[in-house]
Amino acid sequence: MDTLKKVLLFTAALAFSVQSKAQFLFKGKVIDSATHQPIEYASVIAGGQSAGTNKAGNFQISLPADTSALLISYIGYQRKLVPVKSSSERVTIGLKRGHIDLREVVISPHLDNNSFHTLSTLDLNLRPVNSSQDLMRLVPGLFIAQHMGGGKAEQIFIRGFDADHGTDLNVSVDGMPVNMVSHIHGQGYADLHFLIPETVSTYDFGKGPYYTGYGDLTTAGYLSYTTKDVLDKSVISLEGGQFNTFRVAGMIDLLGSKAKQNGENAYIAGEYNYTDGPFKLPEKYKRTNLFAKYTKQLGANNKLSLSASTFSTSWVASGEIPERAVAGNTRAVDDNGNPYIVPGTANPINRFGTIDSAQGGKTSRVNAIAKLSTDLKNNWTMENQLYYTHYTFLLHVNSTFLAEDTLNGDERQQQEARDMFGYNGKLSKRSYFGNNTLTSTVGLSSRFDRTYGTDYSLVTEQYQFLSNITHGDIKQNNTGVYLDESLESGKWLFNIGSRLDYFNFNYHDSTKMQVIVSPKINIQYTANDHVQFYLKAGKGFHSNNAIAVIGNNGLQTLPAAYGADLGLNWKPVPHLYINAALWYLYLSQEFVYTDDGDIAPGGKTRREGADLSARYQLAKWLFADLNVNLARPRLADSVAGHGYLALAPTFTSTGGFDFKFDNGINGGLSYRYMHSRPGNNTNTLVADGYYVTDLKLNYTQKRYEIGLTIENLFNTKWNEFEAEEVSRLRGETAPVDQMSFTPGTPFFVKLRVAFFF
Repeated sequence: MDTLKKVLLFTAALAFSVQSKAQFLFKGKVIDSATHQPIEYASVIAGGQSAGTNKAGNFQISLPADTSALLISYIGYQRKLVPVKSSSERVTIGLKRGHIDLREVVISPHLDNNSFHTLSTLDLNLRPVNSSQDLMRLVPGLFIAQHMGGGKAEQIFIRGFDADHGTDLNVSVDGMPVNMVSHIHGQGYADLHFLIPETVSTYDFGKGPYYTGYGDLTTAGYLSYTTKDVLDKSVISLEGGQFNTFRVAGMIDLLGSKAKQNGENAYIAGEYNYTDGPFKLPEKYKRTNLFAKYTKQLGANNKLSLSASTFSTSWVASGEIPERAVAGNTRAVDDNGNPYIVPGTANPINRFGTIDSAQGGKTSRVNAIAKLSTDLKNNWTMENQLYYTHYTFLLHVNSTFLAEDTLNGDERQQQEARDMFGYNGKLSKRSYFGNNTLTSTVGLSSRFDRTYGTDYSLVTEQYQFLSNITHGDIKQNNTGVYLDESLESGKWLFNIGSRLDYFNFNYHDSTKMQVIVSPKINIQYTANDHVQFYLKAGKGFHSNNAIAVIGNNGLQTLPAAYGADLGLNWKPVPHLYINAALWYLYLSQEFVYTDDGDIAPGGKTRREGADLSARYQLAKWLFADLNVNLARPRLADSVAGHGYLALAPTFTSTGGFDFKFDNGINGGLSYRYMHSRPGNNTNTLVADGYYVTDLKLNYTQKRYEIGLTIENLFNTKWNEFEAEEVSRLRGETAPVDQMSFTPGTPFFVKLRVAFFF
């Protein structure tokens, strides 16, 4: 890496030598004038030069002597013209919140690898969210599905992956991992229900394995949420809707404006949810969340952040239903894979009915995070973070009914208790050569997971124990170190980095260790303030479940992924922003976790596709958005007619219109579309596609807000989840292999009232 750094420094010095003379250096910090919090990615333009703010809101720009003013802008804030005075001290600049205006979107070479930051900022500012599902759906191309009563982590679909519950998507909140490795229900299980949506300040996402700061499970990409450090107001909200649905939520500022001015903030938040859902068997879904956060500026150079949260939920699940249980003449496949038609059962049930009423579960999570951010002077910064999680999980599931045990049924029980604790740290240095910037970062992370009573058992419908499938405690450690170098020079940005990850798996007192190295390279060229091109390439990986690693059931320990993106950010007109990319991803071994307890190696896979996202402002108050995502997922060594990847999405799209009037009326009309896709690897079974439309309407005033949400506005009949299952219903002489499904929510109305103080 020393040689690499010398090359980058030489390139920067060469570029600096041919630039016009800079007479003085201007240093500034951009903050929100109301909350006094730093604004990241604000645009700074002056004298033909430009700069962007970092995470602390700081920027540095070399200016000609005759420069009189800087223009500062950021999405959702009023532009500000700042007089320039020669000074060695950093100048603090406050921006006031204003209307969303796509003219403020600036294409510049200072956004580093984060091509999607503009999209996430726009979408979070425009779209009201009141659930963790809403938060995940903000990511273009990311679809979710729930098939066990709302309490379990959602199934995730992105970039041609059925990523199970998080196997190929790294999810975090405030730097703390959400994914549970070696989880009894699925590798990388990411249950985000502990996150109260109103507490989210920003979210960040990246697609592909190109980011040195993200290691395990970052094959399809990563998704990172950041909670608010400070509230601009306190709020209490009440919601109620069909299916005995209600929610009460609140966020309360504990310290007030005087403390904010001194850099000290504290607030608490909580929510309680209940619903019976649209099913004939009431879900009795209950969820309670509590969250508290305290931040304190310690002198001029240190910021301390402390947060804690707790979450608990329980539910009854109707689960998945075979197609033949609802309708006649449905498709199935025989033992040779040949399709045939199955007549309906003698007593068909409703789409929202249930076959096994013993399904359901409960889970809980307690989190604590401490983080210290330090300005070490001379453009050095350091972050140190510790986190701890205690987690419990219990699930009863039966998707095959009587296929394996005609006497007791196929009821399965999965449970675990877990402690997870870890450390994240990084040290960064920014070096300036005129208007060229070299950012050097070294990072270290270490995570320890220990489970107690990890158990997967066969039980009766009364939960009486029959036999173990797996049972034992797991100890697992992942320690990673990474180096990252980013050079901004004129219209070019070069980012090169690599990370090394060490794993230690222990199960049944057997241990296995392995190391993997993941290099990355990203190149970005900003032709002008209208168009920017980028190329990303890198290696990533997802770890396997410790139980499978120790058992070595033909599975790799750390299957590697290799990918590349070629894309652009484009503003053809002032109020239109477009992001587009062509991409490719190769995975050395695909594996899935099935509800019958098997972790099955799927062989080498490849995916290629195209992503398109567009945001257009039609008027001061009206915005349109469109996302189109195409993928061709296949087994790499497959022959024609085979090698399809079951449930992997091939064509998805979301879009709609959002509106914000000055009189307080705001909301949006949105759709989501998923094309039909293979249900098995020969495409003889099909998971049906769907098109669903939602409406949100709010009336917002200074002290209150009234809202209406309608899910599935046109009452579309759709399936939220489908999967191939070999099941047997009571009265059948043999199991049948066909698609089972969980129906999607029908027309569903909720009302909300919120009070601000």
